Amino acid sequence: MLSTGFDILSISDIFVITMQYNITITNVILLGFKNFQTIKNFFFVLMLLTYCVTICGNLLIIVVVSSSRSLHSPMYFFLTQLSFSDILLTTIIVPNMLRVVLYDGASVSLIGCLTQFYCFSATESIECLLLTVMSYDRYQAICNPLRYTSSINLTFCVKSVTISWLFVLFVILTISITMSHLIFCGPNIIDHFFCDFDPILELSCTDTFIVKMESRLIAVPLVISPFLVIIVSYGYIIITIMKIPSVTGRQKTFSTCSSHLAVVCLYYGSLISIYLFPKGENAKKILSLFYNVVTPLLNPIIYSLRNKDIKRALGTIYHRMHSSINSTH
Repeated sequence: MLSTGFDILSISDIFVITMQYNITITNVILLGFKNFQTIKNFFFVLMLLTYCVTICGNLLIIVVVSSSRSLHSPMYFFLTQLSFSDILLTTIIVPNMLRVVLYDGASVSLIGCLTQFYCFSATESIECLLLTVMSYDRYQAICNPLRYTSSINLTFCVKSVTISWLFVLFVILTISITMSHLIFCGPNIIDHFFCDFDPILELSCTDTFIVKMESRLIAVPLVISPFLVIIVSYGYIIITIMKIPSVTGRQKTFSTCSSHLAVVCLYYGSLISIYLFPKGENAKKILSLFYNVVTPLLNPIIYSLRNKDIKRALGTIYHRMHSSINSTH
């Protein structure tokens, strides 16, 4: 037996513990929501319904824009891309989260955990870039209306979305590759409902300085710079709107970007709350839940309720379906 503060443990016990903490792990256990045990069934049903409504709502936006010629404009093209990314984001997170909730935790392979991080980070980043391009679209439409059709056309839309996806996938791949070269050892427990950046790094028994520096560097082109572009764009938009002499004209012009501005505030508000103001594990989980589950649910609702063109297109589609049903009978 050891006598310097380790009397309880034998040498063999210490050796076993030491070996355990140096074995590379292959599986990760997600604990999920430990404080939600008493309402587990209710929470599971609520999240399942939220996921179904999110998928249906965003698919509806895509179908409505695609089938209505009046909505074949750059702004609505970008809106369909945002809805598509919302579907991806919530599908990456929610199905596995439901399994975690149902079984009070779940085991995920380390490769699967890193893959979820890659897909989640890429989708999160593409939303930042899409919101930025949409703000630039609104800037051109309001501040430079005479040059709008020549500067914002189908070629610009397709190129901007394609370049954004390729850029995001490449940049996130670099940090994911760096993370995959870390040595992960026990304990293999993540006190979260999905594989986020910080919880994964906590499993590493090697130096994570380079990975953390990479994350800060890529945050500049993927999060910080887009946010600054959005602020500058809306600064010019507000100045232009204030120059309109009539109140009705100002309200009408502002209504064309109010939905996008609401989504930007919702998106970046939750993002800033998660990463800049951490308040403990439970608070992070709730904020992450709002960001990954609630925000994709609210985006199509905001655009549907606040956009007259989409409401008009929804009404047209409904009347067509109603007329076709009546004609069959």
